[in-house]
Amino acid sequence: MKRNFKFCLLAGAAAVFSLTACSDDRIEESAQPNDKTETAKIEQPGDLQKQCSYVDQNWSSTAVLKTTLNATADTNFMNGQMTNLINFWGGTSLTFRFVYDASNPNSTYNAISYSNGKIYYGYAIYYDAKAKGGDIVNAMILAHEYGHQLQYRYNLPSVSESTARPNELEADGFAGYYLRRPNGYNKTDFSQIAAAYEFAQSIGDYQTTSPGHHGTPPQRRSAVRLGFLLGQYSLSASDFDYNFFYYYQGVLNGTYKMGKNSRNPEIDAYMSQYMDELRKIQSGEISAEEFKKL
Repeated sequence: MKRNFKFCLLAGAAAVFSLTACSDDRIEESAQPNDKTETAKIEQPGDLQKQCSYVDQNWSSTAVLKTTLNATADTNFMNGQMTNLINFWGGTSLTFRFVYDASNPNSTYNAISYSNGKIYYGYAIYYDAKAKGGDIVNAMILAHEYGHQLQYRYNLPSVSESTARPNELEADGFAGYYLRRPNGYNKTDFSQIAAAYEFAQSIGDYQTTSPGHHGTPPQRRSAVRLGFLLGQYSLSASDFDYNFFYYYQGVLNGTYKMGKNSRNPEIDAYMSQYMDELRKIQSGEISAEEFKKL
């Protein structure tokens, strides 16, 4: 029996790099720029989330929730991105906190999106991403995690498989879409997005029968590229889901979409120019280096 994993994660460049959507009490204001440390126990990923690849640890028992990063500018950037994502998708405020652990800093190389309206973002992953790729990498990671919030809210993705692949590929697509849109991160140069994506998630995995399979590296590259291409148009989350899987299912199967997208003929005319490119990305004919130059 196939299961549709409405949770899961964004895989990273190493096994410790885990960005998961996990598992309803809602809704708080986003973090304010002060150095408040919370005493509430950090929620750990549940059993379902532990089935996802690369999730080999919980938050450390010594970790604490904070509403700030080390510098006000960093805090303001992330809070600003969280606010923009909420406004962009027409959502409501949620709990957004940073995870800090003085005793075990590496344990915070993680970011988790919970189905009860919380996103926790680790100090370690924030600063490593910024050092290696700048602000756009953290914007991309946060957009992916917010993509899981959209999946929770609208019962997405519409495609069900026995692994986490549809959830993760669609979250990759949501991130690529947000990074391009004028009222999103507003980056029309795909090479900037490709570089950020490469740092954070393009490694993927080849455990194709594992429940936590996220898609292969080439599939994940093609997913973020498809999201970027759909950023040519203003779409709701549900419309994005329809169009994403309309085109991507064909790419996954190594085929073209033969029937016309009568629901969105303008998008269909535009996307017909890129189907061969998407196929070549997912098949590996377009390499990771070539991908960055698209």
